[in-house]
Amino acid sequence: MAKVIMVQGTMSNAGKSLLVAGLCRIFQQDGYRVAPFKSQNMALNSFVTKEGLEMGRAQVMQAEAAGISPMVCMNPILLKPTNHIGSQVIVNGEVLGNMSARDYFAYKRELIPDIKRAFNKLESFADIIVIEGAGSPAEINLKENDIVNMGLAEMVDAPVLLVGDIDRGGVFAQLLGTLMLLTDGERERVKGLIINKFRGDASILEPGIQMLEERGNVPVTGVVPYMELSLEDEDSLSERFSEKEVGLIDIAVIHYPRISNFTDFHVFEQIPGVSVRYVTSVRELQHPDLIFLPGSKNTMGDLKWMRQNGLEAGIKQRSEEVPVFGICGGYQILGFEIRDPAGVEEGGNCIQKSVNAEYCQYPRYGAAAGSDGTPKRKETLSDKGKHQYATGNPVSDLCMCI
Repeated sequence: MAKVIMVQGTMSNAGKSLLVAGLCRIFQQDGYRVAPFKSQNMALNSFVTKEGLEMGRAQVMQAEAAGISPMVCMNPILLKPTNHIGSQVIVNGEVLGNMSARDYFAYKRELIPDIKRAFNKLESFADIIVIEGAGSPAEINLKENDIVNMGLAEMVDAPVLLVGDIDRGGVFAQLLGTLMLLTDGERERVKGLIINKFRGDASILEPGIQMLEERGNVPVTGVVPYMELSLEDEDSLSERFSEKEVGLIDIAVIHYPRISNFTDFHVFEQIPGVSVRYVTSVRELQHPDLIFLPGSKNTMGDLKWMRQNGLEAGIKQRSEEVPVFGICGGYQILGFEIRDPAGVEEGGNCIQKSVNAEYCQYPRYGAAAGSDGTPKRKETLSDKGKHQYATGNPVSDLCMCI
C-alpha cells in the first residue's frame, strides 16, 4: 500500500499545485516511485492524454515532476464551467454531461467509486501518492459530501499540509481561520502549516510563526520563498490576466468569461519584447498589433458578452488595420452564425454573423463548406462590404481563422 500525503490550501491559487509538484520531484529524486492525484479539478484549461482522455493540466505538470507519463486516473473528475451555475462533467477523461451546480452537488457522491478506482490504480505501482486538494477545506457550503478536501483525506486516510499565501496578505488569519472552521477530527489530520510566496528575510516571520503555532497547535513546517515561475495556469485566477504592460509587439487576447485553453498563448509570453494582454473591454483593447479570439467553453454566451460590452464592434473596427485570429471557439465567433439546437451551451438560438454547426470548418479565412465540399451560404461578413461564403474571404481582409 502506498504512503500518502495531501496538500490543502486556505484558498484557490495559494500554491497547492506547485507544492505538490515539488514534493513529487523530491520523492522521485530520493528514489521513490511517486504519483500525483487530485480527485476533482475545475478548470477550462485541460490536457488530452495519448489515449485521447481529458484531464487537468496541473496533474500533467506534477506527473512530469514525478518522472512519469500523465494518466487520467491522476484526475478522475474534471469540471469545465459552461456558465456561472453549471459545468460540463468529465469522468475518467470522458464527458458525462452538463450539470447545474445544484444537480452536481447532489450527484457527486455517486462518483466516489470512480475516485477510489483511480486511486487504487495509482497505488498499484506508486510508493508515495501526493494528493492536491481544491480551494479551501473550510468552505462551509461545500463541506457536505466533500470528495476533494477533508472528505477525500478521510477516504484515503491522508495526513494534510495546509498552505497559505502570504503574498496576498493576511496569511495568519488565513491559516488560523481555516483551522478554527475545521472539525476536531479534521484538525487532527493537519500535521503542518506552510507559508507560501514569502518575499524577504524569513527571520522577520519568527514572532508570527510562534504565535501561529501556539494558537493553532500545529507546527509551521515550511516557509516557501516567492518564485518567478512561468508555468501553465489552469483557471481564471491566473495572475497573467493582470498583465497590462504594452511591449514592442503587442498581442491582445480577448478574455471572455468562459475562456478556455488560454495556455495556447503561453509561447508568446516567452519572446522578449512581446506583450500578451488579456482584455475584457474596449478601453483595455487599445491598438494592438494582433488580436486573438481564444477558445471558449460557451461560444454563444461569450459572443453575446462581447456584443453587449462593445468588444465585438471594437474588434471589427480594428480588423481594418490589424490581423484577427480565431482559435477553436474563437474560430466559430468569426463565422456567419452559431446554432445550438441540442442545447449544449445556450440552447437553440441562432446568433447571426457568427459558423453554422452543419457546415464543415476546415477551409481557412472564414470559408465554410458542406460535407461534400460544396461552398455554402451567401451572407454579409462585415461593414466593409458583401462577400460570399464561397469565396473564403474573412471577416476583414486581415482576419484569419485557425
